[in-house]
Amino acid sequence: MVHDPLMQRHSLIVRGIWATCLLIGGLSHARTLIQHGLLWDYGGAAKASGIYWSSLTIIDPAVAALLFVRPKVGIVGTIVLITTNVIHNVTVTALADTAGDFLARAANPFIGSQIVFMVFVLATARIAWLGVDDRRQPEPSRSV
Repeated sequence: MVHDPLMQRHSLIVRGIWATCLLIGGLSHARTLIQHGLLWDYGGAAKASGIYWSSLTIIDPAVAALLFVRPKVGIVGTIVLITTNVIHNVTVTALADTAGDFLARAANPFIGSQIVFMVFVLATARIAWLGVDDRRQPEPSRSV
C-alpha cells in the first residue's frame, strides 16, 4: 500500500503522460482508418500487420483508460503494448528493406517517436508502479 501523496502524484503524472501518448496513437490509427478504410493494406503490408495496426485504434485508448481504472494492469499493458509495437514496426521496416536503406526507413519520425516513448515508459515504469495506491475502495452500501 502506498500512502505517500507525492509518490501517488508522480505516478498519476507519469500515467497521464502515457495515456496522452496512447490516445494520440489511437487517434492516429483512427485517422488512417477514416482516410483509407478498414480493409486498407497499409501500402502493401502483410494482412496480419494491417490487422494489428487497425486494432490499435481500440487497444491504445483501452490501455490508456486502464491506467486509471486498473492502474497496475494499465502499467503492464502499456509496457507490453509499446514494446511489442516497436518490435513489430522495426521488424516490418527491416523486412521491407530491399535496397539497403533500413537506417533511412528506421529514421521515420513515427518509429522514432515510438522508440522515444518506449524508452520513456521503461524509464518511468517504477515511478508509475510504486505510486499506485493498492487499497481497495469499499463498495458503497446499497439500501434495499
